[in-house]
Amino acid sequence: MARVSAPPSQTTSPSTASIIRSYSLPLILLAGAMYYQLFVIPKSFPPSHYDVLKIERYSSVEKVKEAYEKFESEWNTALEAPDTLQILKIRYAYELLTNPTWKRDYDLFGIDEQLHIIEAATKFYAGKNTSALDFPLLDAPSFESVDHSYKVITTSDFQSLFPDTKPWLIQLYSSGSKRCAQFSDDWKKIASSLDMVANIGVVELGEIQLAAYLADKRSTGKSFFRNGIPSFVTVPRGCQSANCITRFDGDLTADEVTNWFATTVLHLPQIMYYSKETLVPNFLAKTSPRKVKVILFSTTGERAYPFIRQAAKDYWDFASFALILWREEESSYWLGAFGVESAPAIVFLKDPGIKPVVYHGSINNSVFLNLMENNKQQELPQLRSVTSMELGCDPHGYSRAGYDTVIWYCAIAVGRLSPELNKMRETMCRVQETLSKHAKSDQPYEDGSLAPAVDAFKRKRLTFAWVDGEKQQDYCRFYLGSSASYDTCGQRRSMNDVPHLFVIRYLRNSTTLDKRDQEATKWNSLLLQDLLKDQDQAGQFVAKYNGADDIPQITKWIAGIITDGDSRDLPFFTLKTPRLVEDDSEPVWSRTAQKIPLKNMKQRVLEILAGLYDYLEDPRVGPILLLGALASLGTIWLRRSQQADLAKSNDSDQPRHEEPTPEERRQRQRDRLRKRSNKKPPSSLTDFEPSDAYQLLDSESE
Repeated sequence: MARVSAPPSQTTSPSTASIIRSYSLPLILLAGAMYYQLFVIPKSFPPSHYDVLKIERYSSVEKVKEAYEKFESEWNTALEAPDTLQILKIRYAYELLTNPTWKRDYDLFGIDEQLHIIEAATKFYAGKNTSALDFPLLDAPSFESVDHSYKVITTSDFQSLFPDTKPWLIQLYSSGSKRCAQFSDDWKKIASSLDMVANIGVVELGEIQLAAYLADKRSTGKSFFRNGIPSFVTVPRGCQSANCITRFDGDLTADEVTNWFATTVLHLPQIMYYSKETLVPNFLAKTSPRKVKVILFSTTGERAYPFIRQAAKDYWDFASFALILWREEESSYWLGAFGVESAPAIVFLKDPGIKPVVYHGSINNSVFLNLMENNKQQELPQLRSVTSMELGCDPHGYSRAGYDTVIWYCAIAVGRLSPELNKMRETMCRVQETLSKHAKSDQPYEDGSLAPAVDAFKRKRLTFAWVDGEKQQDYCRFYLGSSASYDTCGQRRSMNDVPHLFVIRYLRNSTTLDKRDQEATKWNSLLLQDLLKDQDQAGQFVAKYNGADDIPQITKWIAGIITDGDSRDLPFFTLKTPRLVEDDSEPVWSRTAQKIPLKNMKQRVLEILAGLYDYLEDPRVGPILLLGALASLGTIWLRRSQQADLAKSNDSDQPRHEEPTPEERRQRQRDRLRKRSNKKPPSSLTDFEPSDAYQLLDSESE
């Protein structure tokens, strides 16, 4: 039987799909290059106004006038009426390029902010005769509408801005820009709101070198303004190079510009808006009970002025701030809640049960700071590590009455934050208010027993305060003792919260303290000196109130404690009072700002897209894509050719194998079976005896 031999090679020709997949990258790059050259370039580089007049770019004003006169002569001698749109484009180019300021802005920065006039004029004159065209098309802005009262910055004095102690906000404007003239009122508003916190300056585009330095840059190196003019840049405080200069890219409104400067440059906190539904759960319930709540009512809905946000930063340890948009339909609600009759207004919420302090009318920086200074403390201030010295309730300090005061008192309400503590605080405020009225009155007291307390309060020898017993648990247990501190100090262990009132009598003996300091200096041990200096500087006696929650009774009790403390000669001894737990060293928003970038993700993505869009206008992109397509095409073709040659050489080196017949297959199978049957079984270990083997005889055998 004839044998059929196999083909020389098993390789087959590649399919069309595999070829397309192999050359997909060159095809994509080629398509991108063609699309870029045919669509992107014409759109990014439209014909300039010089092209409309058919003259060279950057031609002089005289050549522009000559070109326009040439067109006019052609229109006058033409048999057919010229196209209206073409006349409008030529006229627009003529008016733009014959104005020196507009021509400068167009040539250097590509500013052409009145281009919409052509489209509007085309619609207006559609279907009309060319004789109806009314020129001029463009109106120059009034130079008097641009405010030049701010510092005009030139190229020569720009370097002097860097070491300034205040940041700079600089507006780049053109004296021929109508948009800049319209923004003049907003610019005055921005400058007024940033007064006292920033320096304000302007740069006219006539300062070509400085304006080009502050402008954005395209990939080709040409200067431009991304959002047109006016444009805003900042020079932060302490800036030493151009790398720290920041440009504004947001919406051109006074509120946006001011907020951008206050947030990114001044690093001021945001003050959130609340409604009547969210004010209580999201603001009043979440802010610290020790802080005064400052609520500002606005009629515009704009963000808080920078001086208010600066005050929120400076007084963050004393107050929390909120904004509310005033609506007339909600006026009755705010009148009943806080006593606010109209907006703008400011409300200071202090202790529980205390009537809010309301200020109506507009404010400026000095007025607001004066209000904050007068209302930063609660009526009953909280005793904390940062206020103990100021309140005179620290055994290491002195009385509020002065350094010469020997005996003074602090009446302190202590307990966990609860309605019971709020009631105690309200009672203490009423006691303090009673003594304050008597101190201000010139009439004799109805109850002479209150005289010691009134006199001590008037001379600032008596201070009222409250303490958070949960946070200041060591301080609380030190004065109340273990038996009375279970329901007052530390973490809540039951449903009962029992606040307490006690009075501390401080006695300062300068002679004894001087002797102790002299003894401390005799010791060489620095550790012992520190231990002695850490002891209290004033002696303390504590009296705890156990009576009813009655204002007259508490007032008389405090007066009795003062009478007894001033008259009795009590021994002087000092202890080591537990230190008050310190508050956070910086506000929460400050710590968060250090971890989270000021620019949110959306703004960052927009900046990246804007940068990519700038690169699309680079005319080098098309040739680069085409070059990449050719290079990848050649590389892929070379690799595929080498692989094909290698496959052919491998096929020629291998011997040809003939296909066996069916009879030969059967014979091969029989041979394999025969070889398997002739194989011997594997030998066992017992078939062979070692040469040195011997038999071990039993000891009882014969």
